[in-house]
Amino acid sequence: MGTDRLVAVLLMLQRREQVTAAEVAKELEVSERTARRDLDALAMAGVPVYSTQGRGGGWRLVGGARTDLSGLTAGEARALFLVAGQASAATPAVKAALRKLVQALPEPFRVQAEAAASSLVVDPQRWGTSRVERRSPRFLDELQDAVIRGVQVRFGYVDGKGAETVRTVHPLGVVAKGPWWYLVATTDAGRRTFRIDRVSFADPTGEPVRRPEDFDLAESWREIADEVDRRRTPLEVQAVCVPHAMSRLRMVIGDRLQVGASTPDGRVEVVIRGYNEYALAGELAGLVEWLEVTGPPGVRDQLASIGGALVERYG
Repeated sequence: MGTDRLVAVLLMLQRREQVTAAEVAKELEVSERTARRDLDALAMAGVPVYSTQGRGGGWRLVGGARTDLSGLTAGEARALFLVAGQASAATPAVKAALRKLVQALPEPFRVQAEAAASSLVVDPQRWGTSRVERRSPRFLDELQDAVIRGVQVRFGYVDGKGAETVRTVHPLGVVAKGPWWYLVATTDAGRRTFRIDRVSFADPTGEPVRRPEDFDLAESWREIADEVDRRRTPLEVQAVCVPHAMSRLRMVIGDRLQVGASTPDGRVEVVIRGYNEYALAGELAGLVEWLEVTGPPGVRDQLASIGGALVERYG
């Protein structure tokens, strides 16, 4: 059974004295046969549920119809609310129910459960053309646990040139971007991002994290990713494109394309980001039938040079 349905059935058992297969089927929009199979799967997995047969029968949690979840360990509470977070594949309805359920947690677990729900962001877009598969780096669990518990971490970090430094940071969140995992943290020098596969050791200090009151991991990561994209593609080209070719332009350029207003002749103003004049001219040369570059002059010169080389070879 899927994680969504597992959590949804548990929530139903938490809030009701008992449930029937028909009620589960109706709420989760599945067949009664599937609902019965899911309930059986919960019991087989060790969840303390049992069924009573006959008229008025159904499924109940062992130990009482309603529970305050006080039997959960802190780790189990965090795991439950990771399902409610932004990076989860759970449906919006399940996430909303889990966020409400946090109010039923014992006070010592509540803060960490809420932190777990916002500790991870998954950004599916890759930087560049890397086809490296995502793998969990060695110290991912330790760093995410530090985010959730709100404690500072002392770790070793190896930069892109191979130099290692040791630093203490205030971890704020973990992000999966394409194949890489990143830690977003505050340091003495301000907010920084660290690639987790470059961490050589990680030791929680036990000291509390100073977390900005208005910090939002998803919003912070958007700002970071936008800044990295601008650094990776510092050149901006202005152009106009015929409307029916906009879909092809988006296919070629992707999120480096910014669409503007329509011109008097019906074309569309666009701004395209690229690494340098030569590389960007090469990308745009195949679109010359529909796209006119208006600036900067260097890109137009590169396009003219490409055009002359094509004519010379194939004319």
